Amino acid sequence: MHRRMHYTVEMRISHRLLSFFACLIAMFLASPVDAQTKKDAPAKTAAKSTAAPAKAGALVDLNSATMDQLKALPGIGDAYSKKIIDGRPYSGKDDLVSKNIVPQATYDKIKDMVIAKQPRAKKK
Repeated sequence: MHRRMHYTVEMRISHRLLSFFACLIAMFLASPVDAQTKKDAPAKTAAKSTAAPAKAGALVDLNSATMDQLKALPGIGDAYSKKIIDGRPYSGKDDLVSKNIVPQATYDKIKDMVIAKQPRAKKK
């Protein structure tokens, strides 16, 4: 009986050591992934922040903007940029909502970033 108890104590110790090493291995395997993720995140944020000031000063003209310029606007992807281009010309930026090109919520996000310039009349 005494021998059996001793075996159980050894098994408990072995089990605890095995669990401890498994946790250590898991921590070491997880740490490089965290380090890579942390390095990538600031780079993406920096790229977004450098693009934002460039867009902030200049308004995007709905009547002449390229698809890429339109997709740079918040809430505008491939589908909406194509609809905006197909719906030209616009007499005002609010035509986006009145012509059912984009929903009101999307328009509210971009209304301060866009303009609908009109072509200048040619002088005779």
